Amino acid sequence: MKSKPKLPPKSALPAKTTPKDVFLHLLMLVMLYIVVISLIMISFAYVDNWYPDPLNYYYGGTLDAIRFGSSMLVVSFPILIILSWFIQRGLRKNPAKHELKFSKWLTYLTLFVSAITIVIDLIQLVQRFYSGDLTTPFALKVLSVLILTGAVFGYYVWDVQHEPHKSKVPRIVAWLSSMVVIGMLVLGFFVVGSPAEQRLIRMDEQRISNLQTLQYEVINYWQYKEELPASLDILRNDISGFIPPVDPETKAPYEYAILEPLKFKLCATFNQKNPYRGDRVGEASVPYYKDYYGDTTNQIWDHEAGQKCFERTIDPELYPKLNK
Repeated sequence: MKSKPKLPPKSALPAKTTPKDVFLHLLMLVMLYIVVISLIMISFAYVDNWYPDPLNYYYGGTLDAIRFGSSMLVVSFPILIILSWFIQRGLRKNPAKHELKFSKWLTYLTLFVSAITIVIDLIQLVQRFYSGDLTTPFALKVLSVLILTGAVFGYYVWDVQHEPHKSKVPRIVAWLSSMVVIGMLVLGFFVVGSPAEQRLIRMDEQRISNLQTLQYEVINYWQYKEELPASLDILRNDISGFIPPVDPETKAPYEYAILEPLKFKLCATFNQKNPYRGDRVGEASVPYYKDYYGDTTNQIWDHEAGQKCFERTIDPELYPKLNK
């Protein structure tokens, strides 16, 4: 009798790409891109906070970038670590999966994206250098991109040349990246503040927004009536649906008083000092709050903690009467 041919061991058989492999590798790649993008976003925001540019600075936008980048990082990084652990566990069970064509394609795609990012980053650096605009903030931003993308590029070059399931490097990289991510997130609390502090800031922002709306309505009333309203309740309009806003926390009406025929004041009690003051960038004034029309150049809304009154004088030439 002819003996049956011996089958090769299961581990020696070429691995096939399964739907699970596609899901794990593709999702991990997307999470990796989100993590890198969020780290770059947060790094840029930190640089803008520490080195504000008087010509191009928006402190509120800087805080928003830190909040949004941190949110992406908190969600995407744990998913990235979990997916990496699942993939490494699968490689230990079946080392042939390291040679999956699909996985190789994604790896080289990541190398390609990282390399292009580094090249573009260097081109921008040289272009800024020739333009005479090589400032410290820009150099730090370029450096942060180079470090992050370079780290990703270097790791995947190593991954292509080695068998990660037989090495401790992936575990070391996971610990180091976790320390970097935690450090970036903790630093964000010192820059942005705690969630409770941010809520107080948002309450103050709403107060300023309400005062801006009331200011517009008072001026509009004067333009049509040729006199200032005796109280804020007079501004109530059933046709347009306007109701004078009240304090978002206490629900108390804002203080309003007529000082002169063309002068009035609006007052509110704030939780803390305005964190968006122009003195963050030296002598340059970079207001954060916008008026009713979205303009940030013609109104001053700085305030300290406690009650603050804003006096406004109507200029008839700027705000002509409309009842002619």
